[in-house]
Amino acid sequence: MAKSKIRSKENHQSETTTTNSKKKIIIITLIAAIIASAFYILWQKDDTENTTVTYKEKSATVYKFKKEGELTFISADDNFLAQIDIEIAGSEVERTQGLMYRDKMEENQGMFFIFDFETPQSFWMKNTLISLDIIFVNKNNKIVKIHRSTDTLSEKSYPSGAPAIYVVEVNAGYCDKYSIKENDKIVWRRM
Repeated sequence: MAKSKIRSKENHQSETTTTNSKKKIIIITLIAAIIASAFYILWQKDDTENTTVTYKEKSATVYKFKKEGELTFISADDNFLAQIDIEIAGSEVERTQGLMYRDKMEENQGMFFIFDFETPQSFWMKNTLISLDIIFVNKNNKIVKIHRSTDTLSEKSYPSGAPAIYVVEVNAGYCDKYSIKENDKIVWRRM
């Protein structure tokens, strides 16, 4: 009987040790999963901190042009050069989004950015799928800088070089095709 009690006690201790080992493994696995989840969430957060607005990946064709006005390019000697329909980016969210994720734009269309103050501006082409001519315009509606045929999907900076309150983005090559140059002017209106 004493032997039986000893074996029973040993079996109970063995079962308790096995149960404790299983519990430890489960706890360690749960802790590892929590830590991995925390790292994943933090990594995702760091990845989006560089942008003012966070966007989910979408098909480029989700964004359709919305005509909100018209813009005319006029030469420095007051001759008509060209006219486009414009989509207006007047809020911080709209300016941040710009033409990102769009895979096409018609020749007679453009994005018109309106800023609150005339100050040196700088644009980049991050998440922009189409090459553009970027036109910086001062408060007197005079073109102060044109960056032609910008690099798509680039974080390269395209500065205005002088204070600007407006920026016009058109398809790459548009300025050359219609002889639009620095010192030319724009006239625009909302619809």
